[in-house]
Amino acid sequence: MKEMLEKIRASALEALNEENADLEAIRIRFLGKKGELTAVLRGMGALSAEERPIIGQLANEVRAEIEKAIAERSSAAAEKKLAEKLLSEKIDVTMPAKAEIGHIHPLTLISRELEDIFVGMGFSIVEGPEVELDYYNFQALNIPENHPARDTQDTFYITDKILLRSQTSPVQARTMEVQKPPIRIISPGRVYRSDAVDATHSPLFHQLEGLVIDKNITMGDLKGVLEIFAKETFGEDTRIRFRPHHFPFTEPSAEVDVSCFACGGNGCRMCKGEGWIEILGAGMVHPNVLRNCGIDPDVYSGFAFGFGIERIAMLKYHIDDMRLLYENDVRFLSQF
Repeated sequence: MKEMLEKIRASALEALNEENADLEAIRIRFLGKKGELTAVLRGMGALSAEERPIIGQLANEVRAEIEKAIAERSSAAAEKKLAEKLLSEKIDVTMPAKAEIGHIHPLTLISRELEDIFVGMGFSIVEGPEVELDYYNFQALNIPENHPARDTQDTFYITDKILLRSQTSPVQARTMEVQKPPIRIISPGRVYRSDAVDATHSPLFHQLEGLVIDKNITMGDLKGVLEIFAKETFGEDTRIRFRPHHFPFTEPSAEVDVSCFACGGNGCRMCKGEGWIEILGAGMVHPNVLRNCGIDPDVYSGFAFGFGIERIAMLKYHIDDMRLLYENDVRFLSQF
């Protein structure tokens, strides 16, 4: 049995000295539950009382020596692997840097362009909180509690009275409360609605809304402002048309289309053969909204309009999936 133990020791050390030794396989072969050393130890029951301690001590020495050799070989292999990794990943800090120049996001490009257009017409830019009171998001805009229009608003409520704004119109209400007419503002910003994510919807998107309040403001003034916006954004030949609609905060209300800038109104894939593309909603500010904000509707009138910035960007840059605007793919962003 002593000779068998010495043979196991020699075989194990020889196997560990091989260049590409499989350390785990060697451990299992010699020290595992069904290993060679275990098989020898199971035969110790046949030894005499005098031989058992001698063979047991030798077996422990063989086991310890094999375990130590495996540990040393494992440590050496780990150090070698780390050295190879450090060598392959080393960086020459003296080499010239290769910095990729960033690109302005298409939503930022469109937002700046739209702001410049309206600022050029005398509008001021006003911002407001994204976490808003229910009063400003609904009630001040002629949408009281239990109003049917609330059924169409998939709103993120924080409490019964606090929510993530579903439109930038609350900025208009807040402005009318603290500023006397004349008022001429735009309010760009993020808004939130509980929409499923797909090619044309997102729970977070951007709006730009405009408001003008003064004496003797008419639908003609609204049409003139939107014509300038359309021509500056989509081209000098662009035409607009109003279609009757209903919004609780404007009366009369309209949906506004632009003539298709891809086909000139003849009908194509972009406009689905209609020659027109819907881009925004607008109308004359409802008298109730003026009253709620402390403005006399018998003295002042006004108009409001609003549109999604993503929609304008998708139309202008021929983007067919809104999700591309939020995936931060450098290959996509580098086109702008």
